[in-house]
Amino acid sequence: MMGAVIGDIVGSVYEWHNIKTKNFPLFRDDCFFTDDSVMTCAVAEAIMNGGEKDDFIDAMKKYGRMYPDAGYGGRFGAWVCSDDREPYNSFGNGSAMRVSPCAWVMDCGFCARTGMWPSYGRDRARLSAEVTHNHPEGVKGAMATADAIFMCRYYFGGYCGDYEQPINDDPAECKKRIKEHIESEYGYDLSRTLDEIRPTYSFNETCQDTVPQAIIAFLESTDFEDAIRNAISLGGDSDTLAAITGSIAEAAYGIPDWIKDKAYSYLDEPLKVVLRRWKKYIARG
Repeated sequence: MMGAVIGDIVGSVYEWHNIKTKNFPLFRDDCFFTDDSVMTCAVAEAIMNGGEKDDFIDAMKKYGRMYPDAGYGGRFGAWVCSDDREPYNSFGNGSAMRVSPCAWVMDCGFCARTGMWPSYGRDRARLSAEVTHNHPEGVKGAMATADAIFMCRYYFGGYCGDYEQPINDDPAECKKRIKEHIESEYGYDLSRTLDEIRPTYSFNETCQDTVPQAIIAFLESTDFEDAIRNAISLGGDSDTLAAITGSIAEAAYGIPDWIKDKAYSYLDEPLKVVLRRWKKYIARG
């Protein structure tokens, strides 16, 4: 999930001041965490608390109220501050930017042994979206992102079934399989290149116009930092684009320690506590 936090922080200063180049300082003094990081931590805490519907609602409302000025969309901000616990049919990209912790509780070994998708994490991914973003496009954006993260963990991690050789030494093949799955399962068009998208891409907060672009930014990348630079170079909703791309890229490449440490320095203690707890939680398997 740290990949999402890093993408959010790096992209924070470009959301309203888009750039169309990969040549920019990765971290600036005026970078900051936004609602993307806050809600990613909320989803992680919800999973650690049991991962049921009420856990997601409680965590999102808790952290949303702790950080009221983090930059939420109008409808989500109103939901956070209200006593309403029902979803509001959103298809905003918030469901995708916060979903990454769900993909890290999906069991790669189970998939390798059985050939079946692990239901636990995918169920949590769907639920993490549906508590607010229950529009089909909102759910689809979260599920596509979670699938991409899991498939990166699976293929780049060297997992494969009993009758197949691992392909972690062939990044192009790993990405090909991920691309084919996302296009087939979710109907996203991942055929366009960043150079084709970049000139006309503009600010958009919907899943359907953010998630495919974020996935393409990963598919064209060579490492974690390159993936973040790809996403931000598109313009648009820069912090959220980079959060989604970063969450996928982390699963494929890992994160250089210097990038992780620098991003960590922008966070305050309550969010650091969640990240420390999450690291221990995931390590327990």
